[in-house]
Amino acid sequence: METLVKILEPAKHSRIHRSAALVVAALALSACSLMQPKPADRVSAADVNLNSSWHANIASPPDLAGAVQMSGSASMAPGTKRGTTEIVVKLGNSSPGGVHPWAIHLGQCGADEGVFGALDNYSPLNVNSDGTGVSSATVALDTPTAGTYFVSIQASPANRELTVGCGNLAAPTT
Repeated sequence: METLVKILEPAKHSRIHRSAALVVAALALSACSLMQPKPADRVSAADVNLNSSWHANIASPPDLAGAVQMSGSASMAPGTKRGTTEIVVKLGNSSPGGVHPWAIHLGQCGADEGVFGALDNYSPLNVNSDGTGVSSATVALDTPTAGTYFVSIQASPANRELTVGCGNLAAPTT
């Protein structure tokens, strides 16, 4: 009989441990239900979706190799106001103090089909002492969803015929 009590004793303790574990789990779950859920993030129509942005890498044309080796990027995305497009151009490896007219054009580098919007929307880009510069423009047109576009950087206000930087814009991914 004493042996039987020793065999049943651990089973009794095992049931007590299981019961205690169930009570602790139930308390933990009930405590979680008292916590307030985090509110969902609100998204507005003014938020710019990355899938609606166009992007380009800017480089100097091959025929200027050795003379100018400009680099940079451009992006084109829906503006904060309905029916507008925001464009940003960043340049590097440029001559400090340089002033460069620029614009987004329809077509591709080397095959210009005209300016996107009005030319006076695009303020010239001023290059800082470290050879970098940033300029932006707001064009009163909806951001395109298809087509071919490029950014063109000109040598100077006095020499708008010479393109010193160009980059074809890649269409948004869907």
